[in-house]
Amino acid sequence: MSPAELAAKGGGSASGSVGDLGGAQTHYTGQGLPDYEKHKNDTQGSWYVRSCDMLYLSPALGGSPVSEEERAEDAREIREFYASNPDEFIWVEPGAGPPAPRVSAGRLARAAWKVVKIPAPTVETNPKVGDRGATLVGMDTWVWATGETPTSVKATATAGATSVTVSASSSGLQLSAPDGKASCQGFGVAWHQGMPEGSSPCTISFNRSSAHLGGTTPLSIQVAYSASYTATDGTSGTLPAITTTSTVDLPVAEVQTLNTNSNNPRQN
Repeated sequence: MSPAELAAKGGGSASGSVGDLGGAQTHYTGQGLPDYEKHKNDTQGSWYVRSCDMLYLSPALGGSPVSEEERAEDAREIREFYASNPDEFIWVEPGAGPPAPRVSAGRLARAAWKVVKIPAPTVETNPKVGDRGATLVGMDTWVWATGETPTSVKATATAGATSVTVSASSSGLQLSAPDGKASCQGFGVAWHQGMPEGSSPCTISFNRSSAHLGGTTPLSIQVAYSASYTATDGTSGTLPAITTTSTVDLPVAEVQTLNTNSNNPRQN
């Protein structure tokens, strides 16, 4: 509604609606607007009012339950919105577009982090014995991440004058399996012929074959990423951790006697 239309409805004490920064209509009283007297006879131009509706933030739309953590995030989003947009009313000259809301660095970083897709971990193992590529009971099984498993992730996002860089990193693979004992630091190293036993930083040893599990043992792999952000406005902070997971069905065979004259099972 233009100022002149307001005046026709009752001058400075009239009330009407203006668009908010999200495009909705908000009820207001003309006397509360900045420079109302200056613009009250204008036939064009309009005021916009700052508004932040909880409905557009809450994950409970549709009746879903909301955790305390989600409620706290909603409250933080609202506080950051008002802190980043201190002017309650904004006059827009004729022909000018509506004002763009200023987005806080924290909100921008969280939005960017939510859309980052980190691939599930993929690994290789050794030894691989026989047609099924089985590992052996009582022998350290080397495990290492393949090229599809990132050790670190970086993403950037910009809204208005604010840009953020999100950085995430992981300390390595986390392994677990029935009948297995893992010892893993980092992302492992790929085995190749001639590497000495005991030189891998990431192994798992099995004390029983996978026969009682239907022929394969499920090897669970997890990679936990901690994340933080820095922004061009000088702010920084941490973001929720993300853990990716995958499972490899690994045949585990038992060898009753190992002849020292036979081939090394790692030489496959």
